Amino acid sequence: MKMQRRAWAWKVAAVAAAAWVGSAGVLAQPAYPSRPVTLVVPFPPGGSSDTIGRAIAPKLGEKLGQPVVIDNRPGGGTAVAAGYVARSAPDGYTLLIGSGSMLTLNPAVRKDLPYDSVKSFEQIGMLSRAGMVLLAGKDAPFSTVAQVQAAAKKAPGQLPYASFGAGTASHFTAEIAWLALGVQLLHVPYKGSAPMLTDLIGGQLPLAMDTVVTAAPQIKAGKVKAIAVASPKRLPTLPQVPTFAEAGFPDVVLESWGTVMAPRGLPAAVHAKLEKALMETMADPGVRKALADQGVEAVVGPAKQADALLERELPLMRAVAARAPHERRLTAPARPQAVTGGVVRPAERPAPAAPRPAPACPPAPARVRSTPRRSGCVRRGRE
Repeated sequence: MKMQRRAWAWKVAAVAAAAWVGSAGVLAQPAYPSRPVTLVVPFPPGGSSDTIGRAIAPKLGEKLGQPVVIDNRPGGGTAVAAGYVARSAPDGYTLLIGSGSMLTLNPAVRKDLPYDSVKSFEQIGMLSRAGMVLLAGKDAPFSTVAQVQAAAKKAPGQLPYASFGAGTASHFTAEIAWLALGVQLLHVPYKGSAPMLTDLIGGQLPLAMDTVVTAAPQIKAGKVKAIAVASPKRLPTLPQVPTFAEAGFPDVVLESWGTVMAPRGLPAAVHAKLEKALMETMADPGVRKALADQGVEAVVGPAKQADALLERELPLMRAVAARAPHERRLTAPARPQAVTGGVVRPAERPAPAAPRPAPACPPAPARVRSTPRRSGCVRRGRE
């Protein structure tokens, strides 16, 4: 009996000790956040999303009590960054700048995405809204929507235009414009606004669709021409630039919007803290002015507002894609192209040099077959 009682006492003591250690571990866990938070940007430095991310990061870090670090992960029309965050731990330390490109446009045209717009993420809150603008190179032979339409009709499918990524807001805005104008252009996708604008300024491209955020400084510097904005009315940042509606195409309206997201499955307390910190950041006068100076409207809105926006726009973008069946083909990589007079042509490659004949060897005796020699000559004999 004594042995049984001792064994039972040891078991009770062991269970109690384990419970104490477990509760101590829970109590010892540091409050969120206990280390820096990463904000993933789906484009390279210099683009609209990067500008917005760097504008809000200091204040958001201040509200959270830990630094917010920008991590640029461009590529795949935002799919690289979105796939990375979708696979990350839902602990609140990896956030993502989401957009209409990522959440509604990509799913409308692509079946191979490494994420699901609804199932992979949970919205933290609203971030921004910005207009889109059709640009032309400084020396391009058109300055109005009508001139672009006329040039495209002269060479169907040959006049190139650039976007900052296949399936992005710039891509879809342009396609909506071409549908309205009744023309078809050749899509040249880039990995972000910065490299696209570099080629547009350098004369390698005649046309591009970009956000006002990135394009405004180049427009004001006279490096590119602004043809029209895809907004309901003229923008305060570019009051001299007409809308597509003024050119006779009122259906060409699509604005770029942004949200902050996290991998789905955040602890409720972590989500609540992030949502509160983000809304306070977007309401901060300094942040709002910094974004306004870049042509971006700061939006203060909770997670449910971002969810409602996604629910409304996803079917709309699928409908746009259905009206433009060629859209799916435009996402395929194109052959290298050369732009001549505003028309894209296959890049010329030098003809391959003719192979040099091997030097002949001295005459061989009869009945010797042709055999290669180490010297590189070819023995030519007769059988």
